[in-house]
Amino acid sequence: MPRAAATTADRRRGETLAALLKTRREQQSTTQRALADEAEVALDTLRAIEAGRSASPAFFTVAALAQALGLRLDDLARQSRGDLT
Repeated sequence: MPRAAATTADRRRGETLAALLKTRREQQSTTQRALADEAEVALDTLRAIEAGRSASPAFFTVAALAQALGLRLDDLARQSRGDLT
C-alpha cells in the first residue's frame, strides 16, 4: 500500500528533523557515510533526509539515526514539532 502524500505540515516537520539531524551530526564531526554505516541506513536515504527531500522518513530509519547520534526519540519528536518545552 503506497504512503499518503506529504502535507505541508509533514514537509515542515521533515525540514526541521533534517536540520536537527544534520546539526547533531556536524556537532559530532561525523560524516554522512560514517553515520549511515553506524545506523545501518543507506547513505542515499540519509542524504535525502538531510536535504529535506524526505518529508516523512520511516520510523525505524529515524530511530536508527537518533540512536547513532545519541538522541532520544521523544526529544527529537518534540523538537521537530517545534515544542521546546
